[in-house]
Amino acid sequence: QLRLVESGGGLVQPGGSLRLSCAASGPSVRYYSMGWFRQTPGKERDFVAVINWNGGRTYYAETVKGGFTISRDNAKNTVYLQKASLKPENTANYYCAATSACDMSAIVRTVEYRYWGQGTQVTVSS
Repeated sequence: QLRLVESGGGLVQPGGSLRLSCAASGPSVRYYSMGWFRQTPGKERDFVAVINWNGGRTYYAETVKGGFTISRDNAKNTVYLQKASLKPENTANYYCAATSACDMSAIVRTVEYRYWGQGTQVTVSS
């Protein structure tokens, strides 16, 4: 059983940046692929990015390529999601999730992930 706890959300002005963290704990946590998803009210939870167990491979949703950066520090059992130049449309609840799968381009659906955090709200507004 893994436990995932997101942090780093809040109110950010347009043009600002964010760095979300996901602290993971549990057996063999560093061997899981870790993903980030986001969700706005009334919409489905959408895939943003995923990183494999050692950080050597990443995969991004087409809609966010060049914008978000996913990384991980296995010494700290923490995964990060960073983005600069935020816009109001980046407002969402951001979730991290863990999966034992490793085919990056295949693990873009929520059903592929077994463990989820509670989410952290990011609001981009002046």
